[in-house]
Amino acid sequence: MTIPPDEGPLGEPSLLDYLEEKLKFRKTPNSAQDIDELRQDEPQEPENPEEKPIRRWKGIPWSSILALIFAIVGQRFLEPGLRSVGFAVICFAIAAGFLVRALLIREWQIAPLKEAETQPHDFSVRRVPLLFLLPMLVIAFLAFSGNLFSSLNITLWVVLIATSFAAFWIPRHPQALSSLWSKVREFFRNPAIRIHISGWELLLLAVFLLAVFFRTSQLNAVPGQMISDHAEKLLDINDVLNGQTSIFFTRNTGREAFQFYLTALVIKLFGTGISFLSLKIGTVLMGLVTLIYVYRLGKELGNRWVGLFAMLLMGIAYWPNVISRIGLRFTLYPLFVAPLLFYLIRGLRRMDRNDFILAGVALGIGLQGYSPYRIVPILVGIAVILFIIHARRSSDRKMALWGFALVALFALVFFLPLGRYWSQNPQMFELRAFSRLGSIERPLPGPAGLIFLSNLWNAMIMPFWSDGNVWAHSVTGRPALDVISAALYLLGFVALLVRYIKQRTWQDLFMLISVPVLMLPSILSLAFPEENPALNRTAGAAVPIFIIAAIALEGMLSSLWIRARQRAGKAAVVAAGVMIIAFSASQNYDLVFNQYATQYAAASWNTGQIGAVVKDYIDSGGSVDTAWVVGVPYWVDTRLVGINSGYPTKDYAIWPDQFGLTTAETRSKLFIVKADDIADMDALKLLYPTGFGTLYTNEYQGKDFYGFYVPPVENVQANSN
Repeated sequence: MTIPPDEGPLGEPSLLDYLEEKLKFRKTPNSAQDIDELRQDEPQEPENPEEKPIRRWKGIPWSSILALIFAIVGQRFLEPGLRSVGFAVICFAIAAGFLVRALLIREWQIAPLKEAETQPHDFSVRRVPLLFLLPMLVIAFLAFSGNLFSSLNITLWVVLIATSFAAFWIPRHPQALSSLWSKVREFFRNPAIRIHISGWELLLLAVFLLAVFFRTSQLNAVPGQMISDHAEKLLDINDVLNGQTSIFFTRNTGREAFQFYLTALVIKLFGTGISFLSLKIGTVLMGLVTLIYVYRLGKELGNRWVGLFAMLLMGIAYWPNVISRIGLRFTLYPLFVAPLLFYLIRGLRRMDRNDFILAGVALGIGLQGYSPYRIVPILVGIAVILFIIHARRSSDRKMALWGFALVALFALVFFLPLGRYWSQNPQMFELRAFSRLGSIERPLPGPAGLIFLSNLWNAMIMPFWSDGNVWAHSVTGRPALDVISAALYLLGFVALLVRYIKQRTWQDLFMLISVPVLMLPSILSLAFPEENPALNRTAGAAVPIFIIAAIALEGMLSSLWIRARQRAGKAAVVAAGVMIIAFSASQNYDLVFNQYATQYAAASWNTGQIGAVVKDYIDSGGSVDTAWVVGVPYWVDTRLVGINSGYPTKDYAIWPDQFGLTTAETRSKLFIVKADDIADMDALKLLYPTGFGTLYTNEYQGKDFYGFYVPPVENVQANSN
C-alpha cells in the first residue's frame, strides 16, 4: 500500500499536518520515516487465514470516551476531601470494561511496537584492546584505593574506558568525523547559518519549554528553606571545592559522589556559591535531561506522539517536579533509568551491541548517583530473561546474552571507583540500604513477608491514593499523580495487559513489571514501613508510569482523530486534547506552587530569615565570632544559619550552660533566641542588663524569634568591674 507523503494512513491529513497547516508550516515530505511514525490504524491481516479480521469501529468511539470519563471520575473521588473508595473502584471497573471492549473491537488501538530488526548478529571483538582490557581493569581498580579521586587513577580510568570502547564498539558511520570536519572548514570559508525547523520540531520545543517553565518557575522560592540534609550536602560540596575529592562521602551515613561534583560545577559556572539555589540548579537540569530520554523511550515503545505525550505529562507533573526542586539526589534515579531503559529495549529489538554498551554506561554511572538505583541491575536481568523467554530464534537469545554481558562489563567499568570503595568499606557502603531492609536500627515491627506485601500494595496504589507522609518532597497523603495522569495510567496499564495477553509482546510485560521493581527501594523499607511509599525512593518508577499514561493518551486521541471526517471534528479532537492537558497542567501547578509551597513553608524552619538577621549584624560591624543561635531541641539546624549568612562552615550553636563563656568578649554580641524560650531570654537579660531584644515575626505560627543584641560597652564595663 502506498501512502501519499502528506496524508495519514487512511488517506486523510494527519494530526501533525493539520496543526502545521494552521500554523502555516509545511513539513518536507521525507518520507518513509515520517510515514512509519504515523498512526497505523488499518486492520492487519490475521496470521491464520481462517480467522476473520475484526471489523474496525466506524462510528463515534463511545467505549473509548466512556472509558476515559469513568477513569477520570473514579480518580476524582480519590482526591483528598472527596474520597469515596467504593464509588471510585466501581468507576475504575467500568472504565476497564469499556476499555477492554474498545480494544477488542479495535475502536481503541495502541500505538504499535516497532518491528524487530533482523540484522546479522556480531560477536566479534578486537583482540589487541581486549588483551589490555583485563590488566587495565585490575590496575585501575587497585589505583582507586583510599577513597579519593586523583590525577593518576582518573587517567587510568579514562584509559580503561577508551580500551573498553576500542574492544567492543562498532563504528556505524566511519565517515561522520571527516564529514563534520569538511562542514566546519566550509563554514569558515563561507560563514552562513541556515536554520530549518519543521512543525514537529517546533511542537517538540514548545512542549519542552513548557516543562522548563514548570521546573524553573519560582525556583528560588519553592521550596524556600533548607533542611538538615541540605546542610550535609553543602558541607560535602564545600569539601570538594577545597580539594577533597572523595569517591564516597561518608557524612550522614554515606552518599554517592555524582551530585557533589555536579553542584561544584554549577557553582563554578554560575557563581551561585554554597547555597540552596546551587543544589536546585543541578537537580533541575538533570530532571530536564531526563525528559529527553523519556521522549526517546516513548518513541521506541510506540511512536513520536507517545514520546511527546510522555515528555509533556512528566514535564508538568508535580511528582518529578518536587523531587527536582528539593535539591537532593532524588532526581538522579529517573535520570539514569530513562536512558538505560531506552538503550536496553532498543538494543534487544535491534540486536545492536552499541545500544547494550550505552545501557551499561547508564547503569554504571547511575550506580554512583542515588542509592535506590542499586535495584536497577535486577531490572536489567528481568528484561533479558523476558526477551529470551519470548524470543523465537535461538540466535536472538544468544545475542541477548551477549548484550547482557556487555551491559555488565561496561557497568563495571563505569562503576569501578565506587566498586573499589565498596570492596574496602562494605559496611559503610551498605549501611543506608540495610538500615531500612534489616534490623540494624530497630527490630522489624512484624513478620517480614506481611510487611513486604503491605508495602507492595501501598506502593502500587501510590499513583492513585497516597504518596506517603514526607512533607519535604510531597504533598502528603494525596495521590502521586494528578487526576488526568492517574486515569491515563490506569487505562494504559489495562491496555498493555490486554495487548500482552493477545500478542505476547515482551516489552508490554516488561513495562508493567518495571513499575513495582523500580519501587522496591521503597517497598523494602521493612524496618520502617511508615516510610513507604515515598516519592524519592520510587522516583525511577515515574519513567514507565508516564510512558504507560502517554500510550493511553495517544491511543485515545488517535481513536477520535481517525474517525473525525470533517475539519470541525478534527478541531474538536485537538481542542479535547488541549483541554485534557490544560486540566492536568492546572492541577499540577496548584499542587507545586500552592499546596506544596505552603505545606513546606509551614513545616520547615525559617533558617533563611535567621541567617539574614545574622548577616545584617555582621555587615553592620558585628563579628561572625560573636553571633550565636541558642540551642533548643528540635529547632533550627544551626549549620543552615551559617550557610544562609554566607559562612558555610560556621556553626552558630551555643547552649545555655555556655553563656558565661561569652562575657570575656568585649565586642558587640548577637544571640538568636526562639520566641517561646523565655528561660534563656531571662538568663541573657540577667547576664547582660544593657542588652535588648528585637522580635522577628514570621507568618507561620511557632517560627518567631528574638535577636538579643549586646552593645560592646556592656563587656567593657563588665571587665572594669
